[in-house]
Amino acid sequence: MKTVYIQTFGCQMNTADSAEMMLALSARGCISCQNAQKADVMLINTCTIREHAEHKALSLLGRLRKWKDAKSGRVIIFAGCAAERLGGEVKKKFPHVDIVCGAKSIDAFDKIIEASGLFGGAPAGAEPPAESSPIALVNIMRGCSCKCSYCIVPYVRGEASSLDFDEVLKNIQAKLDAGAKEIVLLGQTVNAYNYKGKNFAALLKEAVKLNGLDRLRYLSPHPLFITEEVAEVMATEPKIAKHLHLPVQSGSSKVLKEMKRGYSREEFLSKISLLKKGGIWVSTDIIVGYPTETEEDFKETLTLVDECNFSGAYCFKFSPRMGTPAFSLKELPVNIVEKRLDILLNKVKLNAKAAYKAQEGTIQRVLMESPHNGRTLSNFWVRTEKPYKTGDAVELTIKKAEESILLA
Repeated sequence: MKTVYIQTFGCQMNTADSAEMMLALSARGCISCQNAQKADVMLINTCTIREHAEHKALSLLGRLRKWKDAKSGRVIIFAGCAAERLGGEVKKKFPHVDIVCGAKSIDAFDKIIEASGLFGGAPAGAEPPAESSPIALVNIMRGCSCKCSYCIVPYVRGEASSLDFDEVLKNIQAKLDAGAKEIVLLGQTVNAYNYKGKNFAALLKEAVKLNGLDRLRYLSPHPLFITEEVAEVMATEPKIAKHLHLPVQSGSSKVLKEMKRGYSREEFLSKISLLKKGGIWVSTDIIVGYPTETEEDFKETLTLVDECNFSGAYCFKFSPRMGTPAFSLKELPVNIVEKRLDILLNKVKLNAKAAYKAQEGTIQRVLMESPHNGRTLSNFWVRTEKPYKTGDAVELTIKKAEESILLA
């Protein structure tokens, strides 16, 4: 029996991919391990959206030569987006790597490890492991067809393709049967889902009917595919979270056009208005210092943040990725970008603080993710004095807001 330590870089979609790969390894008698020094297999699932994330993964890979040499029979698997981008270069530079599985080949991971000869066959009747967390991730799409000017994802994950409608529902039910209470649907442009005419709204409507479901969320949507139908389902269906993480990237229509985002500032604001009419809180992603961003463009981003009243935001400096159209653009001076990022982060922090403050005195349904911590339907974190069972949904009165946590 081999023990597996998993190191996942990047987003929740990578986390879901890691879980899928672990299922294939579990079927061959492997078990997960939380101590890398005691593991027999090291599975590294990588991200390449930003250069820093890729460098961290490669740095770890270099250090693992000593880890592998310390015990006979150890196996290193390098997977994900960086593996896709680098391809055969990985084994040339790191000959101690046993298996390379790019992001486009995750669905074929079972066949890849079988072909390696490093693992035994899958025993008949192997049962999937029970969910250790009340939250389960379910991929419903692969790839992305949007091709934003700065983004490497379409090139390492391929064109968007929706998974079979009925199979997605079966996968969700299997997660619920294994003990999950909350399901997070995943895809690079998850709300663009469309399988043989069955769109994303149709999937939401069917998913909420499944036995054992307490809450349904999804990541990561694209503003282009926020429709009136989706907004209505979110607003009226009590099991769907009243929160959406909707990346805007810039508040300037000029920059959005140059980023090839497919919408203007005004169109994004209309989507926000549509969502907020249904009582949905919105958080976002923003890129600071895109090469063509002027001071006026940045000011438009600041005013958009105020107009949208985001409950939170992840803010990043522009990261040039080789192979994307934006890679050839001349970058802005570092000091200007860092100054803008600092200004934006302070504004976002104040808005998030106000959003948490607005929850004081309200009664919230909280899904407990640990004995003392859980999240509301609107994705606000709550800490309780009294311990509760992980996975329970409890009605709590919010006594006080402290920065990014509610106290109940």
